[in-house]
Amino acid sequence: MDEHQAVRRGCGLIDRSERGKLALTGPQPAEFLNGQVTNEVIALGPGEGLYAAFLTHKGKMLGDVRVLAPPAGAQDAPGELLLDTERSSLQALFDMIRRFNVGFDVQLHKRTLERGLLSLLGPGSEEVAGAEGLGEREHSSRAGEIEGIGFLAIRTDTGIDLLCAAHATQDLLQALCARGAQRVSEEAAECVRIERGRPRFGVDLDETVIPQEAGLNERAVSFTKGCYVGQETVARLYYKGRPNRHLRGLLLSAPADAGEELRMEDRVVGQLTSVARSPRLGPIGLSLLRREAQPGAQLQVGRHGVRGEVVELPFPDTPRKPAAAQRERAPQAR
Repeated sequence: MDEHQAVRRGCGLIDRSERGKLALTGPQPAEFLNGQVTNEVIALGPGEGLYAAFLTHKGKMLGDVRVLAPPAGAQDAPGELLLDTERSSLQALFDMIRRFNVGFDVQLHKRTLERGLLSLLGPGSEEVAGAEGLGEREHSSRAGEIEGIGFLAIRTDTGIDLLCAAHATQDLLQALCARGAQRVSEEAAECVRIERGRPRFGVDLDETVIPQEAGLNERAVSFTKGCYVGQETVARLYYKGRPNRHLRGLLLSAPADAGEELRMEDRVVGQLTSVARSPRLGPIGLSLLRREAQPGAQLQVGRHGVRGEVVELPFPDTPRKPAAAQRERAPQAR
């Protein structure tokens, strides 16, 4: 509860240095990457960034990536593009760049072990980071310094990320705690992510998913840019089709495990992916559900009497309704 409150009302702190980090340098990094990912890279200016997916030729996700164009004065080279991805998709991103960069003047650099990444979560993040003046747009960035430690401050949907030299990570962490940040667990950070309905590659998303199924079109896909790998499938589904699945939230009657099958009238419509115990909402989860499982539908979770109510994402800000609380007690009563 204390950690959840810190993230929602104050400033939580978590070390995410294990995330995969690469850099592209040379005269043509933006031109090259624009032909490989779903979003418009070519127009990025200093201090701007975006979120994108990289796909197979059939439009299925190989991973997702945050692309950053560092601002003037950052420690990284002018014109460099920084790529930040889940560690589970780092190899796929690396392989994609090495495979398709033929004909482009682009150099690839590994940064995972050279850069630390600290995430500040909550409304107090900007004050703790001393990042007043950072743009309001997600993924915008600017250079900063605390106690002589330089970093790149990056706007996120829940706070601010700080990218620094790996050897300075622990010193920066201690300085942030001295300024009011509270260290929180991965479980607390995951709970807030799930409440906000943000899917995570390697947990909620895999190589079977098309971006529209996961609700990523608005955040990650440009329909006005030039060609990229997998574009035909993504565009055809957007303009002429309907996805067979949608990312949904589930209000659970009792805690359940990720991987549990979800059934509606004895038909499997999906499986639980992310799960958490929310102090506001009780047990919750995410799932890519078949389109017939619309918000309001009641699903059977696994084979232990747990029920799940399908809801739109993000989860509501209000606590769980009394009727849902009764359903939470029902399995124990039986």
